[in-house]
Amino acid sequence: MTPVAPHITAFLQDYLPTQRGASEHTCETYAYSFQLLFHFASERLKVSPSALSIEQINAPLVTAFLEHLETDRGNTAGTRNVRLAAVKSFFHFLEYRLPASLESIRQVLAVPFKKTDSKLVPFLEGEQTRALLNAPDPSTRGGIRDRVLLHLAVTAGLRVSELTGLRMDDLTLQPTPGVLVRGKGRKERVLPLLKETAAALRAWLSVRGDVQVPEIFTNARGQPLTRWGVAYILKKHLRTASQQNPSLLHKRVSPHVLRHYLPFLTMSRPTMSAVFSRHSREAVPT
Repeated sequence: MTPVAPHITAFLQDYLPTQRGASEHTCETYAYSFQLLFHFASERLKVSPSALSIEQINAPLVTAFLEHLETDRGNTAGTRNVRLAAVKSFFHFLEYRLPASLESIRQVLAVPFKKTDSKLVPFLEGEQTRALLNAPDPSTRGGIRDRVLLHLAVTAGLRVSELTGLRMDDLTLQPTPGVLVRGKGRKERVLPLLKETAAALRAWLSVRGDVQVPEIFTNARGQPLTRWGVAYILKKHLRTASQQNPSLLHKRVSPHVLRHYLPFLTMSRPTMSAVFSRHSREAVPT
């Protein structure tokens, strides 16, 4: 029996980040996929995760794991395919390390991806967006941070990984406010900031304090915000915003939904400024 442990360690710690140059986000996603897989296999086979062998992670077990994701965890077919992609990447890696297991590896690689439907992306309407942006309390440090965090997510259309990855040296406030964004596929882009967003950002920088990490957005302990931290912040302020705009109670809002504020995407820049200026003048400290 061939233990999984040394191979998955080499895959996640050396092959992905060093040899393939995968991003930190990709490495985290793959690691979480294997955390779920090994937990499932451990319970199904009655062995500890560290005692699992390559031979036990076979095609029937992988197929059962994928069915578990959809039926027990309620994941979509798209999420199922993401987990399967991580598994297949690992088994392609094993092809060159374990020639004696090629037949078992081939069977895992033959597990098909599931076809998915393209669904309409949900979005927030203007009044709903305003209610959300007004939800953070501007009299507190956390509220000042959350306001500009949500502002950037909406007005700049940033992904969560892009938001949490923003660094102090990516920011330019003079002469024209802008931010350097490192996106998927290591692509970079420079985005100009609305003056209201820039004002909210200056307010946050004035109370951010002298922390030891380069990321712009930090938590109360001075550590960089995580994707889960952003999701928690959004959920908290959605509860507050729904008191002002009850229609939000019927919306399923994730950080990704903020990127699809359609009225914002179709507006001219002067009109966008008008949408956000009122709440900015009233609530954003300068």
